[in-house]
Amino acid sequence: MNDKANNQIEKLADRLMKESSLESPSMDFTSQVMAKVDALAKSDVTAYRPLISKRVWTIVAIVMIASVVYLMFNGANEESILASVDLSVLSENKLTNAFSGLNFSRTIAYAVGILALMMA
Repeated sequence: MNDKANNQIEKLADRLMKESSLESPSMDFTSQVMAKVDALAKSDVTAYRPLISKRVWTIVAIVMIASVVYLMFNGANEESILASVDLSVLSENKLTNAFSGLNFSRTIAYAVGILALMMA
């Protein structure tokens, strides 16, 4: 039964192929396609614009130079702001005391360090 159905379908397909004519493109098909390709190729060219303008770079350079000059002339006479900051709060609190007994092997420390570098 299955072979009969396949033969009938095959005969029908053969008959339809013989009856249909071969389609061919128009005479100017190639020129039409190439005209469309040329139209796509002639897109607007984007001019390069830097993300940070020259004016901003100039302002940054002036601020940096002014900071260096200020620190050269006035930095030695005044007390540093960092000297007045109490950093013992970072080392003497409940959180750091809770984890002070943990010891990690060098392998774990290297693995965590390399992972942090890879994610940065």
